[in-house]
Amino acid sequence: MGVGLGLLTGSGLRLLAPRVQQQEIALPSWLADQALITTLLGDAVEPPSTENATGKKTASVVAKGLKQARFAPRQEIRALSERWLELAAQQSDLQASAYMLILDDGRFAAMQAERPMAAASSIKTPILLAVLELLDQGTLQWNEPLTLTKELVGGGAGWMATRPLGSRFPTHEVATEMIRVSDNSATNLMIARAGGMDAINALFQELDLPSTVVNNWLPDLDGTNTTSARDLSRAIALVDSGELLAPRSRDLFREVMGTSITNTLLPRGLMRGLGGAQGEPDASLARKGYRVYNKTGDIGIAYADAGLIELPDGRRAVAGFLVEGPFNDPRSTELIRRLAAAMAPHLKPVPVPPKP
Repeated sequence: MGVGLGLLTGSGLRLLAPRVQQQEIALPSWLADQALITTLLGDAVEPPSTENATGKKTASVVAKGLKQARFAPRQEIRALSERWLELAAQQSDLQASAYMLILDDGRFAAMQAERPMAAASSIKTPILLAVLELLDQGTLQWNEPLTLTKELVGGGAGWMATRPLGSRFPTHEVATEMIRVSDNSATNLMIARAGGMDAINALFQELDLPSTVVNNWLPDLDGTNTTSARDLSRAIALVDSGELLAPRSRDLFREVMGTSITNTLLPRGLMRGLGGAQGEPDASLARKGYRVYNKTGDIGIAYADAGLIELPDGRRAVAGFLVEGPFNDPRSTELIRRLAAAMAPHLKPVPVPPKP
């Protein structure tokens, strides 16, 4: 009976471990002892420090291995923020915004990061997030067919606009083409399926993305749809941290983001900042141990790029950049690459300590 009771208790605590880690459940005071937690739950949780009767904080269990990290800015990297300001000042007729957050330690840099700017196709990242939320809620199936109507046909990037009205595409194809080739008709299909502009904007507000607003169907060449460098970074971080999507939907988000074929802004700039052998950005970064899941935006008067950056030591960062300027001015894209290159020294892997 004693062995059976012990097994049941231990199994129950193991099942509760993830909720304890997310601080959804508070442990009773008698479980605050570090040795006891380690014995019962192993390395599954990292409970917050507690204070004993003398006011001293008891040591908390440190989880081993890589942990998921939330969008929680703590300490500004002033050197990078100031460097961004210097780079932007060199092109005074361009409006620029930048943000970077290292998720694992909360260090961040910002330059006009919360200013709403023309989103171009970068708004497709939070739209993908909104669609996957519907998938989690069970109100959308990944293979649900979506019908192309006249009002949803968008010019510019993509191939779906060339198909006859009434054509039906499975949701997984629509979501993928929205990111892979930045298909504007696919994006309009996603907005419509999410309930329309008002519904998707309401969700953005709930997710604390105040600058992200859909005001017009894509391609929105006038730049009425807006977002910010901070919002784009937060949208990606919400997924990676597990705060928003279930594990399978989170995997779908990463898979879809990984199909994006445009890598000439954030990835190329990061590669430039890291130095060494140059070439195709994705392959060159992979040889150095980096991976970038990004989505760009380009409407001529505005350019953007934002993504999740995996570092060689397993840590992760999010970054977003937006620039507005004269139509098709090459300085706009070059400024994004320079801003991305400037953050490279702060994204170097932590050296491996020598083994005893």
